[in-house]
Amino acid sequence: MTGTPFRAAVLREVGAPLSIEPLTLAPLEPNDVLIRMHAAGLCHTDREAMTGAFGVPVPVVLGHEGAGVVEAVGSAVQRVRPGQRVVCTIYAACGQCYYCRHDQPMLCEAVVPNHRAATLSGGRKRLRDADGAEVGHFLSVSSFAEYAVVPEAAAIPVPDDMPFDRACLLGCSVITGVGAALRVAKVGLGDSVVVVGCGPVGLNVVQGARLAGAGAIVAVDRRADKLERARAFGATHTMLVEKGESVAERVRALTGGRGADHAFEAAGVIGSLQDSVDCTRPGGSVTILGKTDPNRLVELRFGSIAGERRILRSSLGGARAADDFPAYARAYLDGRLCLDELIDRRVALEDINDAFEDVERGDVIRAVVVMHE
Repeated sequence: MTGTPFRAAVLREVGAPLSIEPLTLAPLEPNDVLIRMHAAGLCHTDREAMTGAFGVPVPVVLGHEGAGVVEAVGSAVQRVRPGQRVVCTIYAACGQCYYCRHDQPMLCEAVVPNHRAATLSGGRKRLRDADGAEVGHFLSVSSFAEYAVVPEAAAIPVPDDMPFDRACLLGCSVITGVGAALRVAKVGLGDSVVVVGCGPVGLNVVQGARLAGAGAIVAVDRRADKLERARAFGATHTMLVEKGESVAERVRALTGGRGADHAFEAAGVIGSLQDSVDCTRPGGSVTILGKTDPNRLVELRFGSIAGERRILRSSLGGARAADDFPAYARAYLDGRLCLDELIDRRVALEDINDAFEDVERGDVIRAVVVMHE
């Protein structure tokens, strides 16, 4: 593959569309895995990078939800082999640093610097443009390309009968939402749950709560079409709200006057955070999943966080990709996990900018770029 051109969607300028252009690869390093990418999901995090909110250096190939087949491996790779079907994870944790030893692999000291610098292991880049200049790797994946190089720990094998376009979704939206319910909040059998915001992450929280055996699962959104979809994912109740309207009283009425055991803020709206706190009972938990301006101050009524309420923040659902991806893939193949219902649009790589406009408007839950099909 070294020196052979392939197509990729490159961000060359913040605020500009992605450029579809040929790239080549530098030789693989010992722990590298080369993946022939078959499908990549379009996530709001990629859109943030395009607008400059993520702060990733350019030029860079975006995309972090990806699934494909291992094409080649570096000399030291032991856990995957050519021909295996894999899903990429952005957290190729080392397993040895302070944070990995303290069960916080999302803060891995080996991963975070590479994410910030758009590099792979050793702080180096493997992608080259037509002029021979280096191009960066987004979140150690860069799935908006026909080929991607990732660290060995970022390539997670899944069953061979797992479709690529559904498999790629496991890498971010599914593991974030389902994991938030199962791993972070630890929703229990019969627990009451409220999910504020029914985009891709919120819908996956809903089905995570269903998988956990929750009782009342209340989906909250401003759009009726998203609430209709939430029912298909397992919501037992839906609430259509207008801007500025509080849902706390309605949630308490459904939960015996106490409030929900668990609330999840998945809208990324400052006001909905207070709503989420207000919806919980004393001793309940609030898990923040949505994102907003990192410099924005957040205010909460102090009285609303009294009563031993727990406020948690999760960026990837407490993911353990090596365990979770195969388990979620099997749950899909067994009919227990909804993935088909997440995809509204499949596009070719050259149509990626048009698809991102749909993402920005909120007209799709997930659009997926399909390659090599």
